[in-house]
Amino acid sequence: MKKKLKSIATISILALFVACSSTNDAVDDTIADEVTPETPDTINDISMLLSKFDATGLSYAVNDGTVTFTTEDLPNHTSPYWPTSNDLYEEYNGTNTAFHQNPNEIATQNITLTITLNPEEAAIHEATSLGTIGIARNGIVLYNQYAGPDQPLTNEIDSFDQWLGHPQGQSTYHYHIEPTFLTQEFGEDAFIGLLADGFPVYGPLEDGEIIISADLDEFHGHTGVTADFPDGIYHYHVTADDPYINGNGFFGTPGNITN
Repeated sequence: MKKKLKSIATISILALFVACSSTNDAVDDTIADEVTPETPDTINDISMLLSKFDATGLSYAVNDGTVTFTTEDLPNHTSPYWPTSNDLYEEYNGTNTAFHQNPNEIATQNITLTITLNPEEAAIHEATSLGTIGIARNGIVLYNQYAGPDQPLTNEIDSFDQWLGHPQGQSTYHYHIEPTFLTQEFGEDAFIGLLADGFPVYGPLEDGEIIISADLDEFHGHTGVTADFPDGIYHYHVTADDPYINGNGFFGTPGNITN
C-alpha cells in the first residue's frame, strides 16, 4: 500500500512539474514575441555627400541630424556677369545666338540652408517658392522653373551665361537649369547638389541614357541606384526640358533657408 501511495505521489509531482514547465515556456515565448523589435525601415543618410561640396566662401556645419550650409554664392567659373575687374570676367562665348545680358552683376551673398541628413518623403508636399530651393556642390544656389510668379523661363533663358546661370536683381547668381560647368567637370551622371528637402540632384544621364521629364515623377525625381547610393535613394535629375530641376514641389520636407 505504501508503494502504491509513493507511486501516486511521484506521478503527481511529475505532472505538476510538466505543467509548470509548459506554462513557463508559453510565458517565455509570449515575452519573446513581445520584445522582438520590428525590422526598421531603411533610413536615408546623405552625410557622405558633404565632402563633395567645395567652393570659395562655402562652409557647412553638422548638428543634430542636419547640415547648415553658409555660402557667399560666388561661382567658380567665368561669366560676363562678373565685374570686368574680376579675373573670372569673360564675355559671353556660349552657343545661344539669342543671348542678351541682363543689367545685374555677381556680388557676394550670405545665404544659409539648414537641411536634414536623413530625408524622407513628406506627408504633404510643399510647393517650391521663388528664390533658393537648393544648393549646388560649388556653393551656387538652385532656383525652380519660374522666372517670376507663374512665369516660365522662356525669355529669361536667353540671359543665361555660357554656364547657364545668371544673377537676379539682388545680384544673387543662381542656376534654374543644368549647371553645365559642373556636368562638364564631374560628368553628366554626377551628383550636382541638394534640394532643401535633403534629396540629391543628379545630372541628366543615368545608366547611359539621357533622362527627360517624362521619365520622372511629378516632383521631377524617382527612386533608384546611384553611384553614391548603391542600395537606392529617391533623387532628382536635371533635364533639358521643363521643369529642368524640380517639378510640383518638394518630395521631402524642406529645411530653413535665409537669404
